[in-house]
Amino acid sequence: MAPQLIPQDPRFTTESEQVVWEKLRDSLRPQDTLIANLRLTDTRKDHEADLVVVMPDVGVVVVEVKGTGVRIDDGTWTIKRNGGRRTIDPVGQARDSKYAVRAYVGSDRRWAHSSRTTVRYAHAVVTPFVGLGLDFDLPDCPRWMIHDREDLPHLAERLADIPLGFETHLRVPTDDDCAVIVDILTARGTDAVPSAADEADERQQRADRLTEEQSQILRVTRLLRRVEIRGGAGSGKTVLALTQARQLAAGRDGRPAERVALLCYSIGLATHFKREVATWPHRQRPAFVGTFEDLANLWGLPSGTRDESDYWERTLPLHMAERAGELPPGERYDSFVVDEAQDFAESWWRPLVAALTDESEGGLFIYSDENQRLFNRFGRPPVPLVPLVLDHNLRNTKQIAEVFKPLAPLRMRLEGGDGPDVTFIPTNPEDAVGDADDQVDLLIDEGWEPGHIALLTTGRRHPVQVERQEELGQAGYWRTFWEDEDVFFGHVLGAKGMERRVVVLCVNEDGTRERFRERLYVGLSRATDRLVVVGDPAAIAHAGEKVATTLHEAADTVDAAPHQQAGE
Repeated sequence: MAPQLIPQDPRFTTESEQVVWEKLRDSLRPQDTLIANLRLTDTRKDHEADLVVVMPDVGVVVVEVKGTGVRIDDGTWTIKRNGGRRTIDPVGQARDSKYAVRAYVGSDRRWAHSSRTTVRYAHAVVTPFVGLGLDFDLPDCPRWMIHDREDLPHLAERLADIPLGFETHLRVPTDDDCAVIVDILTARGTDAVPSAADEADERQQRADRLTEEQSQILRVTRLLRRVEIRGGAGSGKTVLALTQARQLAAGRDGRPAERVALLCYSIGLATHFKREVATWPHRQRPAFVGTFEDLANLWGLPSGTRDESDYWERTLPLHMAERAGELPPGERYDSFVVDEAQDFAESWWRPLVAALTDESEGGLFIYSDENQRLFNRFGRPPVPLVPLVLDHNLRNTKQIAEVFKPLAPLRMRLEGGDGPDVTFIPTNPEDAVGDADDQVDLLIDEGWEPGHIALLTTGRRHPVQVERQEELGQAGYWRTFWEDEDVFFGHVLGAKGMERRVVVLCVNEDGTRERFRERLYVGLSRATDRLVVVGDPAAIAHAGEKVATTLHEAADTVDAAPHQQAGE
């Protein structure tokens, strides 16, 4: 049985090193370890050991190999180079490397922080093609430390035959000692394997860079005052909306600073805007950040209940338009930046235009994705807009984007990088929530932090979401999303414009309710790195056969959930 070989199949620059390695490979004990081409760097120099042999009950031997060009004259080593001879010191090389290995192992926390004492280290020189004779001896290299052509058949035995009197104050290593030494020298057991979060960090940095590059599109708009930027999920619209509001507020390209309002529909996205803007210098902050409802409250108008659709669609916008017309110049806005604009009713745009400092030339910059229109309201600003299109997906992994691409409003170029396969868990609507909870536990076991995970439903709210909203109120509930301390439980209706690294999408409905396609699109696109979909394949097919087929093909589909296995 061969010794442990590290690496398993090394590459050598000389035939002599290859020959010595093969000889040791074939003759060392199974409990020994043979390390090839070990490089170490300390504060003095770079060290390279041709071979390191780690032998329980013997010691650690650092081996320097020299080929046919080597010669020793009057105790001086020389080697043939470029038609001449150059002085070398293989014994010094081996000795320096030995000390470097010993110091490196001794300084590692796995050795230094234990009760282990220093074990025996030795160095040796091997000349596999040169015979030196039995009488060869040097002051710094006794005959037992050097092994020539005639010694090669018994090389493993000779390396292990370190005289008992050599470094008598040191002990021979145990099997456990040798295992630790090998781990240290080969960087094993150092937790160097990137975690799921580490890889997500790298993808996020790349997405942030690409989004920053894409923000150059704002240069195109510097002379335009009425613009609609359209893009699918993951195209960076929300980041661009924030960037544009900041640039307008600070002044750009020689233009004066503007009084800007940054608006959206959902409370969650507005919370994100407010947290982000709070980190900017005061001179770069918009004058207003919040929802359409927040703007109405600022103007002294009360909110209605969620069931009063006529109030939201007619009464409140009418009163807001009247109030906007009465605003003094100092309370008007030079520009509005609106994200997720597809959620705004037609009647909502009139108060915004009326609140502009200049109704004819005032800035109106809107960001939209028609396929994320989740509410039964339609409307566009009553002014012409110049359309610009974002056709790159930057925020989702390619595996995730491939799943929701059939639902996207336009063809997207997928640039979000590779990530884990999507997982699909078939189940029925009644059991979807329970099965989704099980997936959250598995994801935590997979190594994801709870704060990286969101469980989103498409039908009824998850019981945990209901409980937290009742206990914390809307503001407190949404604050938990950004605190990143626990799993977030939410609904796709409130998740637009926001993302989590990991999403468990719980399709807890049969797919026949109105705007299911849009809800599924939003839910599938909220995960940047890891997506698990739990639901009934037949329900998902209501969004389109292509969606169901793509999900099955792209996903690492597991066996049916326990409820289906039981025949339910």
